Amino acid sequence: MKPVEIYTSPFCGYCHAAKRLLQAKGAAFTEHDVARDPSLRAVMMKRANGGRTVPQIFIGETHVGGSDELHAMEKAGKLDALLAD
Repeated sequence: MKPVEIYTSPFCGYCHAAKRLLQAKGAAFTEHDVARDPSLRAVMMKRANGGRTVPQIFIGETHVGGSDELHAMEKAGKLDALLAD
């Protein structure tokens, strides 16, 4: 599987939903908590072309977006292909 990174905050329901879907897919991910380390928010925003909200999800070099976009990819049957090496 491609490397997955997700920028989150602890009380974000969308973050938890995205992580549950990734876990259900068997995808290991690196989580960056922007609440614990506020400097990560600037890094996230730069990588996400100004995206300010969490989660922001990256699979390999692809910026997926947030939880809604991740779940839409799953519903469209495109998530497995993106996760695959």
